[in-house]
Amino acid sequence: MNVRKIIQQMTTNALVLEKLTSTISYEQAVWKPTPQKWSVLEVVHHLLDEEKLDFRTRLKLTLEGKGEAWPPFDPQGLMTEHKYNDQDFEKILSLFLDERAESLVWLQKLENPQWEFYYDHPKIGIIRAGDLLVSWLEHDLLHLRQLLNLQIEYQKSQYPPFNSKYASP
Repeated sequence: MNVRKIIQQMTTNALVLEKLTSTISYEQAVWKPTPQKWSVLEVVHHLLDEEKLDFRTRLKLTLEGKGEAWPPFDPQGLMTEHKYNDQDFEKILSLFLDERAESLVWLQKLENPQWEFYYDHPKIGIIRAGDLLVSWLEHDLLHLRQLLNLQIEYQKSQYPPFNSKYASP
């Protein structure tokens, strides 16, 4: 595992997220293709919560190697409790970028991390610190793909009477 490359990719992911969302309106930020799907704002708020309450926190605990229980984390419950789609998009994006910057500084300062240290999760089983790091990166990429798909779906909703069938026959 090349930790330096993972940190570089996580840095790039934050920049991509910022650029990808830089031109969207509030209307687009809260728009959902269906009531069950997430909006751009909900995705970004989820990333914020994951950054500070899940990945960084749990990776720190795992690297400490004390077997300390991870704090509970309920992404769906947080979305409902904090009414993600009622929040200020620019503020949430800014908070995410600040948290990501803090995560990156922390990751860069780690000295001889023991990536094999693990947490025995009651439902998933053994999760090593290295597993958490690569999961954090993949989580980013999955949500960037989700944000791209939301951009496409939103744009398609704005086209009528025209369509984009020529884009992907």
